[in-house]
Amino acid sequence: MLETVSNGFKSATERLRGVRELSESNIDEALRDVRMSLLEADVDFQVAKDFLTRVKTRALGEKIETRAHDAAGQTVKITPGQHFVKICEQELVQLMGPVDTSLARARGSTSIMLAGLQGVGKTTVAAKLARHLQKQGRKPMLVAADIYRPAAVEQLKTLGASIDVPVHFGAEDEKPPEICAAGWQRARSEGRDAIIYDTAGRLALDDELMRELEDIKASVEPANTLLVCDALMGRDAVNVAQAFAERIPLDGVVLTKLDGDARGGAALSVKAVTGVPIKFLGTGETLDRLEEFRPEGLASRILGMGDIVGLVKDFEEVVDERQAEEDAERILRGQFTLEDLLAQLRTIQKMGPLREVFSKMPMFGAVADQVDEGELGKVESMIHSMTRKERSAPDIINKSRAQRIAKGSGRRAKEVLNLIERFKQMREMMGSLGAPGGMLSKLPGMGNMLGGAPGPGGAMDPRALLAGAGGQGMMMPGGSARPRGARTDSRRKNKRQQARRSRQKGRKKKKR
Repeated sequence: MLETVSNGFKSATERLRGVRELSESNIDEALRDVRMSLLEADVDFQVAKDFLTRVKTRALGEKIETRAHDAAGQTVKITPGQHFVKICEQELVQLMGPVDTSLARARGSTSIMLAGLQGVGKTTVAAKLARHLQKQGRKPMLVAADIYRPAAVEQLKTLGASIDVPVHFGAEDEKPPEICAAGWQRARSEGRDAIIYDTAGRLALDDELMRELEDIKASVEPANTLLVCDALMGRDAVNVAQAFAERIPLDGVVLTKLDGDARGGAALSVKAVTGVPIKFLGTGETLDRLEEFRPEGLASRILGMGDIVGLVKDFEEVVDERQAEEDAERILRGQFTLEDLLAQLRTIQKMGPLREVFSKMPMFGAVADQVDEGELGKVESMIHSMTRKERSAPDIINKSRAQRIAKGSGRRAKEVLNLIERFKQMREMMGSLGAPGGMLSKLPGMGNMLGGAPGPGGAMDPRALLAGAGGQGMMMPGGSARPRGARTDSRRKNKRQQARRSRQKGRKKKKR
C-alpha cells in the first residue's frame, strides 16, 4: 500500500541519517527524493509543492530539541533526521485531515446517499457501511436505487442477505427518486434507524447522472452524502471528486481499493483539492474490511512507522478480550501447545491480509511487501496433519512421525522438524518472560496474538512467525533463528577463518 510515496520518504530519511544538523543543502537533497515520489504517486502538483514548502520552512525554522522524554519518563536523544520525520508526519496529517468519521442523523435516523462513477464499488461499500452500522448496534436498511446496471439489484440483495440486512427495491417502472422515497417510508415503518441509498453510476460524468442525484437528494434529504472513489484512479479520482463537489454538497469520501494502490495520489490530494475529507477506506473484498479513516494512522504507515492504534482496533474486533487474557497468562507460564499456535494463526488471518497487518506494525512497514501470504497455510497444513497428542505434546515428534506428518501435509520432513524446533524455542522464551522478573504484554491479549510477550526491546519480533518477511523465521517451515543475511555472513566468516588457519599452517611448514 502506497509504496511509491513510502519509498520517497524512506530515501529522504536515509540521506539524513547521521547528519549533525539540518541545513538547506541536506534538506533540499532529502526533499528531492520526496518530491519525485509524490509526483510519481500522481499527487496533485500544487498539493505536492505546498507540502514540500511547508516541510522545508519548518525544518529550517524550528529549533531541534535534542532530548525528550518517552512514555516511561526516560530521557531519549532526538536526532535531526528524526526531527525531520516528525515534521513530515505532522504535515501529512494536516494535509489529509482533520476528519470526523461520525455519521450525522436527521429525522431520527442515519441516512446515507452514495454517489460515484460506475465500477468504483458503490454497491459493496453500501453493504460494508450497513455492516459497520450493525456493529454499532444499529438496524440498517439498504435501498437499491441503481436500476441501470445489470444485476445491481440482485447483487445488493445477495450482500444484504449475507449480513441479515433487508433490501428495498422498486418495481420495473419506478424511478430512483421514487424508490428511495418508498424505501425511506418502509424503514420508518419497520423501525430501522439507518438507511443507505445505493445510487446508479455512469462510465463518465454527465448532466443526467447529476440531475438524478439532485432529485434523490431532494426527495429523501439524506443526512450524509458520501462519494465513492477508486484509489487506483489516482489523479482522476481527485478530478471526479472535484466535479461531484461542484454539483452536489458532499460530506465525505469513501476511498476503495487503497490496499491495491502503490501510488497514493488520491489519498494525499483529495482533501486538499476539494475540501472534502476522506471518511472511510475500503481495504478488502469482505464486508468487514471498512476502516474509519485516520490521517495520523495513514501518515505513520507512509513513513514506515506502522499504525498500532489501527492494529489494536482490528485485533479487538476478532478476539474476545477476556479469553485472550486467560490464554496469554497460561502461555506465559510455558503452557503453550501447537493448538494455541493454530488458534493464533487463525486470529491473524481474521484481521485481514498479512501484508496489511504487517504494514500496521511499528518498524515492519518496510518489510510488509515481502510477506508471503502462503506461509501461514503451510504451517496450518502441517499442524492439521498431526494427531491431537502430537499437537499438545510436540516433543514426542521424532523423524518417523515427522515423515508421516510431511506426507499428510505435502511438505518435507525437514520442514516439520524445523517447525517443531522453532516452536520449542518460542515456548521456552515465552515461559521465561512469564516467570518472575519477566516482561508481560502491555496490551491485553496482544502477546497471545504475536506469539508471546514483549522482549527486552519492546514487542516480540512478529517476523518470528513469517520467514517470508525477511525476519527470524521462528515458526515458518525451513526458517532460521537468525535474521536474513546472518547465515551468509556466518559462512563468509568461517571461510575467512579457514583461510587464515591454512596460511598459518603453511608458514609453520616453511619454518620447519
